[in-house]
Amino acid sequence: MPSPSVASAVVPYIVQRKGEEAAPDNLLLKPIGEVRTRLYYADEDPRDRDPRGVLYARVSWNPLDDDGMPTGEPLWRFMHPHRQMAVMRMLRCQVCAQPARVKDGFIFLAGPRDEDPHQTEILTNQPPVCAKHVRTAAALCPHMENRPMVFLARSAPLYGMSGVLYGRLLRGGLQAVARPDGAVPYGHPDLTTFLASQMVRKLTSFRVLDVEELVQELAST
Repeated sequence: MPSPSVASAVVPYIVQRKGEEAAPDNLLLKPIGEVRTRLYYADEDPRDRDPRGVLYARVSWNPLDDDGMPTGEPLWRFMHPHRQMAVMRMLRCQVCAQPARVKDGFIFLAGPRDEDPHQTEILTNQPPVCAKHVRTAAALCPHMENRPMVFLARSAPLYGMSGVLYGRLLRGGLQAVARPDGAVPYGHPDLTTFLASQMVRKLTSFRVLDVEELVQELAST
């Protein structure tokens, strides 16, 4: 995630802000059928779930400014769950929340050592960036070292989400019981008791570039 050590007035849309707090712990489990259960909020709203019915962690929203951007001091280490989900689902830029499509697809960034560029599939929880904010995103995120690996993807279908699996304790209480190391795909049976925090896409048709190569290519189109 971005760092306050970078001297910049830009704060990405997905960054959580001071004052945006997690909702009260009012999660419940209810039976669905004879052997399965479903996680839900006691006062659940349709906006608590993504379009495929997965429950997302609740975090409040600060007021927006005149440009529709969140206000408040940035908490650079955290992504706001619903803002991350919204821009990832709609393929909008994680910095400005505007459409991220370029001529040859979508731009996704990763640290210079985060991924094997020879893989044929990449899972990412980092929403795309628009052409205008490639350099900005590269500068704001310390682990990208201002030289990110750039994936120009023609295909980036939704894959699943990361988050926490909930279960019921012997005495009837409810708590997180597992945090999977990787993303949980849509259709997995555990999703009925899963609380998501980040949406994940799978890059399946892409070219690997560096920032300068990308900028030159975009300028020539």
